[in-house]
Amino acid sequence: MTVRLGRGPSVVDMACISSEVHRSMYEMMVRIRKVSDKIAELYPEQEMRCPVHLSIGQEAVAAGVGAALRPDDHLYASHRCHGPYLAKGGAPFRLIAELYGKVTGCSRGKGGSMHLVDPAVNMMGSSSIVGGSLPLAVGSALSFALRGTDQVAAVFFGDGAVEEGIFHESLNFASLRKLPVLFVCENNFYAVQSHVSARQPGDNVYQHAEAHLMPGIRIDGNDVVAVHVAAREAVTRARAGAGPTLLECRTYRLREHVGPNRDHDLGYRAREEVEDWERRCPIRSHADALRHSGVLSGPEMAEIDERLEDEICFAAAVAKESPYPQDEEVLSHVY
Repeated sequence: MTVRLGRGPSVVDMACISSEVHRSMYEMMVRIRKVSDKIAELYPEQEMRCPVHLSIGQEAVAAGVGAALRPDDHLYASHRCHGPYLAKGGAPFRLIAELYGKVTGCSRGKGGSMHLVDPAVNMMGSSSIVGGSLPLAVGSALSFALRGTDQVAAVFFGDGAVEEGIFHESLNFASLRKLPVLFVCENNFYAVQSHVSARQPGDNVYQHAEAHLMPGIRIDGNDVVAVHVAAREAVTRARAGAGPTLLECRTYRLREHVGPNRDHDLGYRAREEVEDWERRCPIRSHADALRHSGVLSGPEMAEIDERLEDEICFAAAVAKESPYPQDEEVLSHVY
């Protein structure tokens, strides 16, 4: 079992990642944040008729893991799936159109926010059932092993899923068969409004791997460099036939469990707690590291920000005007 926690990337970790990957991860985090901000802005119009679980504050986990995967690797996610989908190469337009229920959405308007499927980028599914995607990822990994490919399956889930039996069943079978799976726990400490300390006897998600004889690693989930390095090592291990890895990425959602609003007034967490995590913004900390190392300059970051702002605004506008599915499609692609 390994613990890798800290405040900001080390010089060593920065140097072991290429400038191209650093830039790509930074741009992806900004893209995820801007898509989330745009959804939060549009949601009160009540034209998105599905609940939304935003990734604001958790961008580093998706970006770091996504940069370690190949296009042909499979990805699964939980109800908080927007960030992982975008990090796998999903288009903002297809995500936003899905939230509007439009036929141009990645699930043709039938899945909504929590059920994103896009085989074009091997986003194989997300589920509103807590822990529901875990065995699906194991199934993909089993198919890779049986066919003799070197593909990897990755699955994102929250700390609440660790309390489900399917979590342990999935880890057990994956370890038994040495399947190429990356289990990624986005531990944001809350299941809806219930803190992990009220639900689990120990603050030890990563240590569950020990019982299943696989590596378990705890990472600062707001440090995209640490996430990427750990994910890259786990993916390399999986491709070599050495089996699965469990990553516990400790992060924090800055908005309510479901919806676009802030929620410190509800009483289950203090304003000071939220503000402390806001100061640990993964995008800001990576930007500071990139400027300090000379990988990106302030003007270059401003260009990225402006370009992505235009991209997301255009995607939202086109998605909003896209057509709804035709009536005859109601029973197609339903299993």
